[in-house]
This record gives sequence, C-alpha cells and structure tokens, in this order.
Amino acid sequence: MSLRIVILGATGFVGRALVSRLQQDGHAITVLSRNLNAHLLRLLPPGVKQVNANIYDPEKLQHAIKDADAVINLVGILNEKGDNGRGFQRAHVELTKTLIQACKNAGVNRLLQMSSLNAGRGESYYLKSRGEAEQAVKQSGLAWTIFEPSVIFGIGDGLFTRFGQLLKLAPVMPLARANAKFAPVYIGDVVQAFRQALVDRKTIGEVYELYGAEIFTLKEIVQMSARQLGLKTVIVPLPDILGRLQAMIFDFVPGKPFSSDNFRSLLTDSVGGVDGLYRLNIRPTRVQEILPDILGHGNDRQARYDRNRADR
Repeated sequence: MSLRIVILGATGFVGRALVSRLQQDGHAITVLSRNLNAHLLRLLPPGVKQVNANIYDPEKLQHAIKDADAVINLVGILNEKGDNGRGFQRAHVELTKTLIQACKNAGVNRLLQMSSLNAGRGESYYLKSRGEAEQAVKQSGLAWTIFEPSVIFGIGDGLFTRFGQLLKLAPVMPLARANAKFAPVYIGDVVQAFRQALVDRKTIGEVYELYGAEIFTLKEIVQMSARQLGLKTVIVPLPDILGRLQAMIFDFVPGKPFSSDNFRSLLTDSVGGVDGLYRLNIRPTRVQEILPDILGHGNDRQARYDRNRADR
C-alpha cells in the first residue's frame, strides 16, 4: 500500500534513514523545512519532494500537508540557545500543537510522533517539553502513534560517532554522569518501528518505548568507543558538582557539545520498562553488530572478542 507521507524534521539523523527506507517501500515522500540546507538535502534520495515552508506558520503548514495520508513529526532539539526552556517549548510543544491543528484543518487524521524515553520525567527542559508534546498528541483526537526511543546509534550518530571524534582529540576525558545508564537502540530498528506503524492500525493510540537489549553506563559507552578505535584513553568520572560546572562552561561553547540541560537529562537513566520492539516483533540489534561500521575497524580483534562474549 503506497501512502502520501509528509515528514517534518527529515534532514536529521533519523529522518534521513527513514525517508530513504520509506521511499524504497514505494511511498510518496514530501519533506518540509523552513531552511532547506543544500548539503543535508543532498543526503536525501532523489525523487523526494522538498517543500520550503515555515512549519511554525499554521496556514502554510496546513497547505503543505493537505493531501497527505499521514504526517510524521521528527522535529527535535537536544540543546537550545540559553538555558530557560523556551527553545524546547517552541521546537517540541508549540510546533506539535500547531501541527495537530493543521492536521485537523487539513483533514489529515494519521500522526506519528517522535518523542523520547522518559518524556515528562526528570528535571531537564528537554524531557519536560517532550512530555508536554506527548500529552497534546494524546488529547488531539487524531489517529496517533508515539515513539519513545532511548539514545539511537548507527553510522553518523550523535553517540559513538561523537565520542569517537572527541576521543581522537583527548587522551584524557573528564566525564560527567559517568554511571548514567542507557539502552541504545539501533537506527534501523527505529525505522522499522515507524514502517510498521504506518501500515498497522493496531498501533494507533499506542506509545512504544524503543530501546535495545543491552544496558551500558556512559563510561562503558566511551570505553567501547576507545577500544574500537584502538585508543588508550583515560576516563575521569566527575562528581556531580564538577559535572554541573563542566556543563555550565560548555553552555558557552559554540555548538554546545554538552550543556546544563544535557546534564539534567543524564540524571534520569535512559532505560525502558515496556519493550516496544518486542511488542512490534522487532529483534533488537546489538551494539557490537554495528560498532565496527560506525567507528571503523581500528581494533577488530577486540570487537570480535566483545561480540563473542556478548553472544554467550
């Protein structure tokens, strides 16, 4: 069944993978963006319709989605300008509410919403705004499905790829919240969850926690990255008082590789409770199956050892 699908946030890490797979499935894909970045758009497959539209403008958004069978909202930010929550409110809550109304006005009933594991919990503006957006979707009256992934890994991700870049520069790494826990989920499994939801009406009105079968601390994630790269990095776990100070300093670093709100998010472990992949009959991909492809084969012997040990 071919669907007309409009996607917001399609040029991000998840969006690029999802657009490519959905197009392979034969769906007609339209990508909306306020600023169509030429470099990012080149990463999208040919044949995808690209519409330059202010997605925060209710009338323009309504016009852009009017012929869609389904809308997918992938818009999300991990950091904002300053540290007051306004950026998260705009990107997550205000946009979601605008999209909901646009869907109603345009007669589009199906909405797939990207959220986050622990949405609505914890102290961070990020998680709080994700929770508010979820509530708006649940109360919308639309045929909605919500996905709550843990940290997502894959080639070009913001996890192993980012740490790999940092590790090459820093033989010593001071690490805030080193014992924070994650259950990383593979990008391909997240994409598969969206694919299934589009064609399975049983997923309507459901929230799916998407997380992997393995739980790692942040320190273990960094250590795995270093081993894969063949690096002997010294990791220095920071007490929370120094971790908060590190985050405050990075608030002023261009690009915000770490921030005060990131620190607050790390206070809540990103591990799940109800396995959404299992509910969708998706086998979770293990980190060691993909890590050599993410970081290269700098330490193949260690990678093979880790994979064998993980399979026992």
